[in-house]
Amino acid sequence: MARVKSGLITKKKHRKVLKRAKGFFCGKSTRYIAAKQQVMKSMTYSYVGRRLKRRDFRKLWIARINAGARMNGTTYSKMINGLKKAGVNINRKMLADLAITDEKAFAQLVEVSKKA
Repeated sequence: MARVKSGLITKKKHRKVLKRAKGFFCGKSTRYIAAKQQVMKSMTYSYVGRRLKRRDFRKLWIARINAGARMNGTTYSKMINGLKKAGVNINRKMLADLAITDEKAFAQLVEVSKKA
């Protein structure tokens, strides 16, 4: 019986890792073991980065809404509380966009929140 060699599968596996490691610094883009470790670490960083991005955008939206609310004589927390009591379901991303682009519509939302 002929001997089974696993060179093909190993080459495929190595090629896949090295393809992901393109552009890494020094031997991390050319040497398999170093590349494998760096790819694993990079994937962890990218996973964490996606979560941090959501956090950062939420902070930005809240800051923009607060600035718009203070221009209309209220605060962020009072405005959000008033909108919830009034039954207005609008997310922070859209509120922040309205605060920047359409100040009249945002002012109307502030009035709705003040009444509630």
